[in-house]
Amino acid sequence: MFGVKKEKRKMEETRPQFPFPYQPYEIQEQFMQALYNALDQGKVGIFESPTGTGKSLSLICGALSWLTDSEAKKKKEQASLLQEGEMAALSTSAPQSSSTGASEPDWITDFVQKKAERDMVSKLKEEELKRQKRKERLELIRNNAQLKFALKRKIYYCSRTHSQLAQFVHEVQKSPFSKDVSLVTLGSRQSLCVNEEVRRLGSIQQINDRCMEMQKNKHEKQHHDDCGEAKRKRGPPKSVCPFNKAEALQQMRDEILGTVHDIEQLLKIGKEMHSCPYYSSRLAVPPAQLVVLPYQMLLHEATRKAAGVQLKGQVVIIDEAHNLSDTLSCIHSAQLSGAQLCCAHSQLSQYAERYKSRLKAKNVMYVKQILFVIEGLVRVLGGDVKLNPHSQTTQTGNEMLTINNLLFKAQVDNINMFKLQNYFEKSMISRKLSSFVEKYSGSGVTVHKQKENRRTEGFSRFLQTLQSNQSSASVSTADEQTSAEPEKVPSSSPMMQVESFLMALTNSNADGRVLLHRQGTLSESSVKFLLLNPAVHFAQVLKECRALIVAGGTMQPVADFKQELLFSAGVKEERILEFSCGHVIPPENILPLVLSSGPSGLELDFTFQKRDSPRMMDETGRILSNICNVVPGGVVCFFPSYEYSRRIISHWEASGVLSRLATKKKMFQEPKKANQVEQVLSDFSRCVQRCAVEKGALTGALLLSVVGGKMSEGINFSDDLGRCVVMVGMPYPNIKSPELQEKMSYLDKHLRHIQGRSPGHALIENLCMKAVNQSIGRAIRHRGDYSSIVLCDRRYARPATLSKLPTWIKDQTRTCASFGPAFAALRKFFLEKKKQQV
Repeated sequence: MFGVKKEKRKMEETRPQFPFPYQPYEIQEQFMQALYNALDQGKVGIFESPTGTGKSLSLICGALSWLTDSEAKKKKEQASLLQEGEMAALSTSAPQSSSTGASEPDWITDFVQKKAERDMVSKLKEEELKRQKRKERLELIRNNAQLKFALKRKIYYCSRTHSQLAQFVHEVQKSPFSKDVSLVTLGSRQSLCVNEEVRRLGSIQQINDRCMEMQKNKHEKQHHDDCGEAKRKRGPPKSVCPFNKAEALQQMRDEILGTVHDIEQLLKIGKEMHSCPYYSSRLAVPPAQLVVLPYQMLLHEATRKAAGVQLKGQVVIIDEAHNLSDTLSCIHSAQLSGAQLCCAHSQLSQYAERYKSRLKAKNVMYVKQILFVIEGLVRVLGGDVKLNPHSQTTQTGNEMLTINNLLFKAQVDNINMFKLQNYFEKSMISRKLSSFVEKYSGSGVTVHKQKENRRTEGFSRFLQTLQSNQSSASVSTADEQTSAEPEKVPSSSPMMQVESFLMALTNSNADGRVLLHRQGTLSESSVKFLLLNPAVHFAQVLKECRALIVAGGTMQPVADFKQELLFSAGVKEERILEFSCGHVIPPENILPLVLSSGPSGLELDFTFQKRDSPRMMDETGRILSNICNVVPGGVVCFFPSYEYSRRIISHWEASGVLSRLATKKKMFQEPKKANQVEQVLSDFSRCVQRCAVEKGALTGALLLSVVGGKMSEGINFSDDLGRCVVMVGMPYPNIKSPELQEKMSYLDKHLRHIQGRSPGHALIENLCMKAVNQSIGRAIRHRGDYSSIVLCDRRYARPATLSKLPTWIKDQTRTCASFGPAFAALRKFFLEKKKQQV
């Protein structure tokens, strides 16, 4: 007995301690311990912790505890290594004397003595050489910066949006590690630029191009005359960024490493120090302990290299990873419209014509190859690059091709795409072309040389024509301009899109497909590369990093996730560690209900064939009216798509349902524009809070939203803001989509069936339930919160569907065949909560 207690005490002493800002929940302690073990053992961890259980703080404290212990261990090993090196350098071998017999003749004695002297000298030289090598190795250990950085671990944390990253940084600031950890937040130029002249350009592409141009101007060598004086080139002086100065960047780098900052704080510091946050943050990456960055920077190899992110031997944490497979596929897919292809061809032709005397023969060859490939892609869409794409008609329809079939059909199979990709990277032709277009077509600046203006006038007008229907920014046509106005060109760079597409064609023939989408005119038609095997790119991350953690509120179904992303990337089962926990809220604080029929007894079937019937829409209105009568505060209702939301709201408006709902709840609707979301949420929140105080006829507010929309992820409806979440129907994706059909076919062919399920059909179910789980997770945000969840569709009652609900919900979900018992349970739930509050 005593031995068992002693062993238990010893285990507790060796168990890592996790500093925490408050007494952690038991599941948080379990989470941190499992995370620590995964990082220490170099595992691939799949961590599932429901929203509202303090997942971010558990990630921070568990990971930084391991990092602190790991660095202490490394320092101890380094000190031991230095000590061994010093002792080896100080150790010398004393020469050994030799003796000869006294009875031997003098000439023999003399010969032996001389030989002994020669051997001793040789041995001394050998020892000196060894000593010198040991000394050099010791100096290398002491002074080699690369070795120091190699001994240093960093943790890379990434999430989907800048708001999620900012939220994570704020959690770090509240943690016990805030004073000790060196954290760097990486972002795009658009989010980190403090140069107002550049920020006003608006689009990411224009900001990137302008920044790179200023960088180039900064590093250009001055030309000197015979007397050594600097010669000024003709034309206006080239501008450089006043925020990009070495001394200021170094100072801001030190400020970044000294204190934990989010992006908003970095912008403020950058303006105060007159320094660029974008480049300062990149300078701070090598010595940092924790690097916070968006998905795109970590999962895309070229972007990762450009940001200076080195994953070799480091730790990667991917939060909000429930849609990781889809994110990887989107990042590595590419699309080109017919208008973009024609525009890129015209720009490159003009560029090649102007600089033909300066271009080397090899560069001319690659430029001609790019033009040839573009011509071939336009040909497969049924067009001709020499004609206006808006006036060219094409046969409407879709066609799915393999990469090799596309190359054969475009008659460019003799072009080496890997060499073209290498040429794009080394020559930076896309950026040069963008600068060329800006210089010779005005781009908002009057062209000074009339000769050049006349030469490129037709070119500029042609570009405007090509881009007028698909550019995000408004572009004036030649007829609308006056003679005093400068000519303008498209805001985006078509050649950048061409480069991305051609790079996508270097994927394996089996890993991707190309969709030809003909829309009636060449300008609207497109060619799109679809990545079918995201594991091929995820494998690079898995191979380089020491350990990788994917975390989310729900990672179900884990079996499918492992098969599609981990096993396909070469990860063995023994390297995978899984952790899943329940919710911190007590069971009595959650009421999940499945409704199979409505108040009038109509079966709730929101399949595509039946959901548009007036009876189904009226029944849905009655369900919502009953819910709003008994639920206090805020109610959030999710529809399966924007189109269905529009149709059902229009029907309710005509039938009077909206006016009946408005007697109990003020109506709010998800906005069409992203920049209006904050205002709607603010108005919704104020209304709920006001109704709670006034105790009038209005009991709160009703927010009509869409699954997968702006309100279904990253938005918190805690406490009174989300007392009930209603799901109308099941948000199945469009199974007739050619992209989805090809993905299903690929999965059925390459992945094994799990429990008799086709991987393709499992994909459809998973996409649907992931969207549902994200939406219903908006309501419960902390331990004291409570909410009800109403799933309106008979299909939710199927065991296979119930099994895909989050762990903390599915065991408590009640399936109600009729509406009466469900309504009674809902009313009782909120009456009890009201009594408890009183």
